[in-house]
Amino acid sequence: MPGPGTPPIAHGTPRITHGTPHLAAAPGDFAPLVLMPGDPRRATRIAETFLDDARLVTDVRGILGYTGTHLGEPMSVLASGMGVPSVSIYATELLRHYGVRRIVRVGTAGAIPASVALRDVVIASAAHTDSQVARLPGVGVTLSLAPSPRLLSAAVRAARQEQPDSGGAVHVGPVFSTDHFYLDRPAVFDELERRGTLAVEMEAAGLYAVAAAEGGEALAVLTASDHLRTGAELSAAERETCFARAVHIAAAALLADSGKFAQKTPNRNMVP
Repeated sequence: MPGPGTPPIAHGTPRITHGTPHLAAAPGDFAPLVLMPGDPRRATRIAETFLDDARLVTDVRGILGYTGTHLGEPMSVLASGMGVPSVSIYATELLRHYGVRRIVRVGTAGAIPASVALRDVVIASAAHTDSQVARLPGVGVTLSLAPSPRLLSAAVRAARQEQPDSGGAVHVGPVFSTDHFYLDRPAVFDELERRGTLAVEMEAAGLYAVAAAEGGEALAVLTASDHLRTGAELSAAERETCFARAVHIAAAALLADSGKFAQKTPNRNMVP
């Protein structure tokens, strides 16, 4: 993490020489490696507490993006907004126009089975969805939406190397990306749980679909912020401060093949 002497983030207006309809960043402003929370405030918090020498590179429509370094490697953070359409726009523009190679979503999710507790981390090995993003138009094919095997493997390895007292369990398995935040259909979640689905959220499927279409690599590392079965939930303040473990795992995945993340004691809370 940045030390006490790390300069504050420069929050001035970004210098714009080029952009997309939704990003004001100039060519080269985004690093090839991007952390992607949903909430713009969370993007700012990640930039302030996790990146060194972070600077604001875009703020169009209140979607904030920053670029700095982590362990000496250039890394960016950009908010995605909520839902498949929003994350699809930002992921497409990053991969297609800014030379980004890897994007890892770091967000919250609702736990489905009793085995996933609040604050547990879920690494999404697949994304089921009720969105049309999994359909190839006109050919009658439904895609299997999955992350980059390399990023998934690196995230699992990083989770296993966490300190044993670093927090709750880390789970690896499928999530459900829905277009409906207020989905009052318990039978849907019963069927998903029977098929091993760990959590529900709204963006992973869109990110995985875009990465597949654009030739990039993607992954989602999520923190359980509420539980569909028990009704338990974290407060808004807790949601803003409990995602540090997910960010560390996500950054380790982004740095796969670089050898930059620390080797730590195996984590006894890892759930295969």
